[in-house]
Amino acid sequence: MRVVVGNIRLAVGLAIMAVATLLLLPIQLIAMRTGWIRDGRVPHLWHRLAARILGLRIRPHGKIAERRPLLIAANHVSWSDIVVLGSIAEVHFVAKSEMAGWPILGTFARLQRSVFVEREMRRKSGDQARELSVRLADGDPMVLFAEGTTGPGSGVMPFKSTLFGAAQMALKDMPNDSVLVQPVAIAYTRLYGLPMSGRERAEIAWIGDTALIPHLKSLFARRAVDIEVYFGEPVPFATGSDRKAVTREVEGRVRTMLVKALRNPPATGC
Repeated sequence: MRVVVGNIRLAVGLAIMAVATLLLLPIQLIAMRTGWIRDGRVPHLWHRLAARILGLRIRPHGKIAERRPLLIAANHVSWSDIVVLGSIAEVHFVAKSEMAGWPILGTFARLQRSVFVEREMRRKSGDQARELSVRLADGDPMVLFAEGTTGPGSGVMPFKSTLFGAAQMALKDMPNDSVLVQPVAIAYTRLYGLPMSGRERAEIAWIGDTALIPHLKSLFARRAVDIEVYFGEPVPFATGSDRKAVTREVEGRVRTMLVKALRNPPATGC
């Protein structure tokens, strides 16, 4: 029965998002070409709609840093993390290259001016870091899922330090003395208002080669997923900072916030 309900909700949800994408697409193109409105405003509205359709109940704790340049480093559980953070603030993402070809999500990722990276091709890491550094220097708040892949959501895997080098590169193109790196923890805590078990959290996570459509069906069938998002104190990345040391510091802060969120999830409605 849950599968049937999931299929129906998936079809209706995709139809609504497809229509919304078609309606918002020309507005976003105008924003990108003319600058009359911020190019992050339309994607922010789109993500808020997507979160509502998916049944994601998102509660931010703290807020995104106001100072620029800003690199947001977060743990990564699922593709839905993009919807979660995009619904909270006008941000841009560092996304894996294959996402550019996804239906609907891929289209909006491109219109959101995401930076697409090929994480398995190390010889391109320098070019990718340079592209990211240009965006930081331009003042775009960029979200980096620093684990480099998705995990089961009950812990934090080691952060990859390569793209943190973009913060250092960006300093060469601006008068600022540092780039802020803000740790963010995304915690999937409750399902239907009840504390989520590790198994349930792993089922919601999008790991490995799991196909997108079956995972979408599973998420639509569940709905009512509570997600806590904790914004930590930013870590300054200065010209003389050690990239790996900053990476470890940010990773530790994300891990601390995630553990706290999962051990004591706020009650529904708080």
